[in-house]
Amino acid sequence: MPAKKAVKRVGHVDDAKGPKKVKVSHSSYGTENGLVLVLGQGDVGQLGLGEDVMERKKPALVPLPEPVVQAVAGGMHTVCLSDTGSIYTFGCNDEGALGRDTSEEGSEMSPGKVELKEKVVQVSAGDSHTAALTEEGEVYIWGSFRDNNGVIGLLEPMKKCTLPVKVPIEERVVKIASGNDHLMMLTMEGDLYSSGCGEQGQLGRVPERFANRGGRKGLERLLVPQTIPVRSRGKVRFSDVFCGAYFTFAVSKEGHVYGFGLSNYHQLGTPGTTTCFAPIKLTAFKNSTTSWVGFSGGQHHTVCLDSEGKVYSLGRAEYGRLGLGQGAEEKSEPTPIGGLEGVKVVACGASVSYAVTKQGLVFAWGMGTNMQLGTGEEDDEWTPVEMAGKQLENRVVLTVSSGGQHTVLLVKDKQDS
Repeated sequence: MPAKKAVKRVGHVDDAKGPKKVKVSHSSYGTENGLVLVLGQGDVGQLGLGEDVMERKKPALVPLPEPVVQAVAGGMHTVCLSDTGSIYTFGCNDEGALGRDTSEEGSEMSPGKVELKEKVVQVSAGDSHTAALTEEGEVYIWGSFRDNNGVIGLLEPMKKCTLPVKVPIEERVVKIASGNDHLMMLTMEGDLYSSGCGEQGQLGRVPERFANRGGRKGLERLLVPQTIPVRSRGKVRFSDVFCGAYFTFAVSKEGHVYGFGLSNYHQLGTPGTTTCFAPIKLTAFKNSTTSWVGFSGGQHHTVCLDSEGKVYSLGRAEYGRLGLGQGAEEKSEPTPIGGLEGVKVVACGASVSYAVTKQGLVFAWGMGTNMQLGTGEEDDEWTPVEMAGKQLENRVVLTVSSGGQHTVLLVKDKQDS
């Protein structure tokens, strides 16, 4: 044991000396650059198409100054990461989620650059916050977390941040993921840190009795990032992490799936509907032939992806969000969705779901109310429907992300792919 401790200390000392030369890396980083398309509702500027465009039934091109490698939809804002490591944001800035000055009227309605000197390799967005991971493994965050009673702050109680601030975490982070009001950080060592709202157990480290605003310790218990302990015989190291609106999935280096947070419709794959305030190993995902590579969660449902490109769903079934056909009922275990093969990316909005195939086609299903499905209609879709439109012609879709009322696609011209 002492030898192991010594090795860990030496690693930290090396990090502290001189500049960190090794750049962080993770399979989730965007590597292909492309163009950004948006659709759905945009009444607060989340489409980035200026003050006159409040809705798009079909995907529309966003004018951006640089090629983009990642585009994510927050609740009511959009974050784009360029191939040079710069960030552009647009949409609602009431809580500071854009990370830039929008005092000029209408400036939140079009893409604007976030001033951050460091090169960014990944971004994530929630309802009212945005996070950025630098190539050095540091995390910056701006905006605010909220709970059922309103603002709780970001790094300090009741204080929102309108410009990027560095998250106080000593370990180097390799991946970030955001729920509606929580942030997960996966470190190089395989530890998980969390911060934000813990009311629904989504932090994985705050007992139920302290979940409402942190109990006697107050909001700092929630806002100061801390590691998530996992009950196990040995130390559990994680290789990946994913967020739903109010819940979290984490995959261990051995391939086990852990979950915590809201599971009132079995969206975690738990047999019961009790909220999980600490990580539990999810037996619903234990299958010797299945290796899980992707998870995305909406408000009450989950869509997941295995290594063979097959898509599954579980949780609440209303409005067709599970993609299992008309009349489908709530599912407590991952259930295969028919008609989808060779998928590389899955994504969820609150009540909508998406899958992108290796051929670059995008399929959508679920609630049609906000025009997020790209059908041009407001009807719900109970099974996957291929998205089409002028801006998708002769282009392949790389990724998709969905917010409260809008959806963002990253696409590439066919001749460039």
